[in-house]
Amino acid sequence: MKQYDYIFTGAGLSALMTVYKMAQSGQFKDKTILLLDENAKKTNDRTWCFWTKKKGIWKNIISKTWDSALFANQDFERDLDLNPYQYHMVKGLDFYTQVFDVISKEKNIHFLNQKVTDIEESETIIMVQTETESFSCSKLFNSIYTKSKMDNQTDYPVLQQHFIGWFVKSEQAVFNPEQATFMDFSVAQKGNTRFMYVLPTATTEALLEYTLFSHTLLTKEEYETEIENYIQKLGISHYEIVEKEHGSIPMTCYPFWKQNTKNVINIGSAGGWTKASTGYTFKNSDKKSSELVAFLQRETNFTKFHKRNKFWFYDLLLLDILDRKNELGSSIFSSMFKKGNPTLIFKFLDEETSLFEDIQVILKCPKGPFIQALFRAIFKFKN
Repeated sequence: MKQYDYIFTGAGLSALMTVYKMAQSGQFKDKTILLLDENAKKTNDRTWCFWTKKKGIWKNIISKTWDSALFANQDFERDLDLNPYQYHMVKGLDFYTQVFDVISKEKNIHFLNQKVTDIEESETIIMVQTETESFSCSKLFNSIYTKSKMDNQTDYPVLQQHFIGWFVKSEQAVFNPEQATFMDFSVAQKGNTRFMYVLPTATTEALLEYTLFSHTLLTKEEYETEIENYIQKLGISHYEIVEKEHGSIPMTCYPFWKQNTKNVINIGSAGGWTKASTGYTFKNSDKKSSELVAFLQRETNFTKFHKRNKFWFYDLLLLDILDRKNELGSSIFSSMFKKGNPTLIFKFLDEETSLFEDIQVILKCPKGPFIQALFRAIFKFKN
């Protein structure tokens, strides 16, 4: 059985970002690091998007950038000038390639394409079992999300951001490659929060994702029927499906950090790194991984890593509303984007606004549901 200083169980976005930054820092060359994942990370299995003022360390793998976005519902459309932000798309395979090009050159970092089956922690050591081998370590970073833990608790709402996406090539030039469709709520809501998300890369090419913020997944046919209907509505009669993708991202304010121990930390979706109110993962993981790498250089107790902030509470209120009345999503987001300042909204979603700016964004939302959610939260945490 081989001993490591650090083991990452799961090599998803959060783990790879963290190890990549550890390697770039040059401060961990004396630590042996193992990444374990059942996925070999050699296919274009997902697409990430994020907005930023500066492209940063991922600038070389950004495949498309938009300066403008569209928000729409059944009653109105609004063009959103994102300046000083830009909206970026990163393809999964490009991200994996950049990360593995760096970490593969580090003699102390190893990746094994194996499925983790068990983790056991004692006072002095952590044991990790895969289907074929056993390993041990001093510190463990876990990004394997355990759905059953969420299903077995009732204190915090758990929704899913779930979707199927098609990369299509159309014979008709119907897309505006200079503008992403951030949310289009003009699709039938059917008692849920449902929207189309469109990322055009050319006048004849785009990624179209049928997306829901709700509790339960649909059948594959339901997602794809809605994509087909939307394609027809755009005036496309002939098209080719180049690639497909699908996903389901947990949206919850569950305090994952309370499960951290001195030597085991939960990261990624398993650690609450996903932005609970939107399901956005790339930007949050980028921030959190940088914070974690800096933390590792000054601290050893993982229970000290997390700090809860006011945005956690804002997200909790929204999820409480969508948990009880899932059909209100369209009206809430529409109220925010109809007259709100797009730059301020994106800054708010980035968790970088002052209290005064928070109030400006929140006052755009329907007040009744949020006041009710506020009283429910106060009563719950008081008791």
